[in-house]
Amino acid sequence: MTTEVQSMKQSVSKALEEATEKYGLDTKDIQSKINESMKSHDELTQEALFYSLNRISMDQPNWTFLAAHLHLTQLYQEAAKNRSFSETEKYGDFYSLIQALTDKGIYNPELLASYSKEEMDELHKAIVPDRDKLFNYIGLFLLADRYLARDHDRNLYELPQERFMIIAMTLMKNEPKEKRIDFVKEAYWALSHLYMTVATPTLSNAGKSYGQLSSCFIDTVDDSLDGIYLNNWDIARLSKDGGGIGIYYGKVRALGSDIKKFKGNSSGVVPWIRLINDTAVSVDQLGQRQGAVAIYLDVFHKDIMNGFLDLKTNNGDERRKAHDIFTGVAIPDLFMEQLQEKDANGKSIGEWHTFCPHQVKQIMGWKDEAGNPLGLEDFYDEKDHKYFTEKYWEAVNHPLLPRKTYRAMDIMARIMVAQLETGTPYMFYRDEVNRQNPNKHKRGIGKTSIYCSNLCTEIAQNMSPTTISKEYQDEDGNIVIVRKPGDFVVCNLSSINLPNAVREKVLERLISIQVRMLDNVIDLNTISVGQAQATNKKYRAVGLGTFGWHHLLALESIHWESEEAVDYADKVYEDIAYYTIKASMELAKEKGAYSEFEGSEWQSGVYFDRRDYHSDRWKQLREEVAENGIRNGWLMAVAPNSSTAKIGGSTDGIDPLYAVEYAEEKKNFKFKVTAPDLDHVTYNYYRRARHELDQVWSIKQNAKRQRHIDQAISFNFYVRHDIKAKDLLNLHISAWENKLKTTYYVRSTSQTEIEECEACHS
Repeated sequence: MTTEVQSMKQSVSKALEEATEKYGLDTKDIQSKINESMKSHDELTQEALFYSLNRISMDQPNWTFLAAHLHLTQLYQEAAKNRSFSETEKYGDFYSLIQALTDKGIYNPELLASYSKEEMDELHKAIVPDRDKLFNYIGLFLLADRYLARDHDRNLYELPQERFMIIAMTLMKNEPKEKRIDFVKEAYWALSHLYMTVATPTLSNAGKSYGQLSSCFIDTVDDSLDGIYLNNWDIARLSKDGGGIGIYYGKVRALGSDIKKFKGNSSGVVPWIRLINDTAVSVDQLGQRQGAVAIYLDVFHKDIMNGFLDLKTNNGDERRKAHDIFTGVAIPDLFMEQLQEKDANGKSIGEWHTFCPHQVKQIMGWKDEAGNPLGLEDFYDEKDHKYFTEKYWEAVNHPLLPRKTYRAMDIMARIMVAQLETGTPYMFYRDEVNRQNPNKHKRGIGKTSIYCSNLCTEIAQNMSPTTISKEYQDEDGNIVIVRKPGDFVVCNLSSINLPNAVREKVLERLISIQVRMLDNVIDLNTISVGQAQATNKKYRAVGLGTFGWHHLLALESIHWESEEAVDYADKVYEDIAYYTIKASMELAKEKGAYSEFEGSEWQSGVYFDRRDYHSDRWKQLREEVAENGIRNGWLMAVAPNSSTAKIGGSTDGIDPLYAVEYAEEKKNFKFKVTAPDLDHVTYNYYRRARHELDQVWSIKQNAKRQRHIDQAISFNFYVRHDIKAKDLLNLHISAWENKLKTTYYVRSTSQTEIEECEACHS
């Protein structure tokens, strides 16, 4: 046996011995095979890896860490070969890596321009290779497969800790030089300990010469041909860069409405949505997956029953389908009240009227202070004044205003049928969203500022359409189109790994650096759509979220279906809210408040009153915010967190576990996965998984959580395929009564796993 082969065997054997010692795994079988084998190092490692993956089960979950350890040896070997250093070093020279990938056009040259070699050498010393051992197999596999930097031939260069350090360097590069290296090290501390993850665009693109860093975008379509086609153009550009997109279509005129006073000529919203569908398919995200777009429509829009609710279903006219987009419905309180209106026999009798927004503006004559026409969509119900309700009944009672009338329950039935078949539409409770909006001061009480949410239902920020103000020919003969920018929403996301951060008591330190990282994304980002860039800098909105909720409950020995879980959600998310607002206030002292702070509910203190924040710490923070301002107009949003939660070694978002043991399968892999930190104790808190749990407890938890989140939460319903209509209806009513702002998918046991946009999976 050659010395080389012997050395290779020792390398694999060492990994197996470490696993035996640390995790109590019996590796005798694979050890004996290695001792008898004359295979290469790659073959030996791969054989041991397959052996480990096949042994993963609910009674032997720790094989995942051995598999991760073996995969690490493969990554170290591949990077060492491509970068020409010894694999025994694990990590090569950091400065040389940055130079090499900059020369290849992978890294942005600004990294070399921003940091000196001495600074990079110092950061190289701060890298801790042993933190690679925190990954389980699926987390490491996903990170390596999708996010570590490779050259144009897919040769691996970057290793996990280097990706974290590059992200930290990128997000901190414009900080003052005397503090910058400390901030970089602090951000690296947060990322490398898996206390947090950044959203997919940041994880993938930070430090690179291409792509942008924000996750999701929301646009409002103007009721004009220019507005519709310019929106499509904007969506194409954002989709190309990997953004997930929400679009509000509630201002566009309905089927059969007039165009330039010619009656019955409008084709309604469905044909335009089909164009968006084609754009999403044609302009894919970074060449990896098709674009992801959600279209929202109001439940009082005439087209809601003219094809919108059937866009994704498999029955009906295929010429009026859009199978590749997602749908959402904006619901006012009044609709939910009409649903519950019954006769003496308990039969639902509440009526619901739908209108064309163009006809409403033509006939009703409502105008804002500047004389612009307003529609029903431009009003919402406040707690003490029902602005929308007044306008709705005024419209209903107008004898000349065309409408289509249904039983409210018939509309809801169509919604629920579509949800059980396709998972959508999402539900957006528009009155509650606008009531809780801390930045409604720009439009005024009772005037809608937020018309819909984003692709994953966790973003709620001010919106308005972009319009063309003029078109002219300049001196050089160029045709110039001048667009008046609306509020085009951008969301920048990152998420706390709850089990790690809460149990290790690092929330305050973590959130301080996390908010700084999120805020810096706003100034570093290069968004291709100008009005989105402008809106982002105007409000400086960020979305700090969480994942690993079920994992945390299991570690704390708290059952999902319990008041203890509800109370714990209240406690944990109040702490997160406090530290997040405090961190943004401290940033405002240092860098200035966002430009629209004056007159906001942050400044007036109404934000704190609405949430009953009256303890001593909240009183003090309220005073400090009023005095110093706040850096970010919106701060918190809980995203779905699927792939990045797996990288963090935990459970998705706020969702219950899929199963204690299951097969994770995508296009290029399939292997077994078990619940994190699974043992004889935690099993008891995991064993009732998603579709077995009473969803009412999930609603109760989310109601407590929503009180502390200034935006919204990606919240799924998990139901059996044979759920009765009245039971699903009761879940929706309960969500509304508990003041949830949005609900995400209705996931039925009969549906195949829904492909989600990964942009929001922070």
